Amino acid sequence: MRILLAEDERSLSRAICAILQKNNYSVDAVYDGQEALDYLESANYDGVILDWMMPKKDGIQVLQAMRANGNTTPVLFLTARSDVDDKVLGLDSGANDYLTKPFATRELLARIRAMTRSGAGQTDSRLRFGNVTLDCASYELSGPAGSYRLANKEFQMMEMLMRQPAKLISTERFMDRVWGYDSEAELNVVWVYISYLRKKLAAIGADIRIKAQRNAGYCLEEGE
Repeated sequence: MRILLAEDERSLSRAICAILQKNNYSVDAVYDGQEALDYLESANYDGVILDWMMPKKDGIQVLQAMRANGNTTPVLFLTARSDVDDKVLGLDSGANDYLTKPFATRELLARIRAMTRSGAGQTDSRLRFGNVTLDCASYELSGPAGSYRLANKEFQMMEMLMRQPAKLISTERFMDRVWGYDSEAELNVVWVYISYLRKKLAAIGADIRIKAQRNAGYCLEEGE
């Protein structure tokens, strides 16, 4: 299950990401409201966690823009604003739930489960290209010769590739989306994970492959 976290306090963002990843969620972390909207335009999420006070666009503006664009992804406000009027405004603007800081980890996880349980805003959890299927709920990559449950970063990269197979994705884009803007990982880690995915595609009998275009990026293509 994939969550978008919009929280401008980076230490808190890292802590929430660690909690979610430990509980088998895939997380994209962004640090301002405009970046949140950009991510929502380019990918599908099972839920969104929004801070209220953020640079560029605040959480209410992000939520209102989402709903105006027909995006029904469940949203949890996670904010220090605890006044009843603020809670009412958040919920009336289209939020599914509202949790104030500081929060208990168990309650945060319970509210995420409740928010996403109904499936509101979710699309088909399986992506298909060629004879390969990627299950976004179980992280399972399947082909005619078998299947693998992908590790978190493998899954995120494969999902990016399969959502727009013909689109070139740069190494820098993978780094930003999968490792995060403030990661200290080297760029060559992307190539390492591409190698992992290529081996798994071969092992499951895939008729698709990850193509590299020099100085441009990676994309999927069918056939040899």
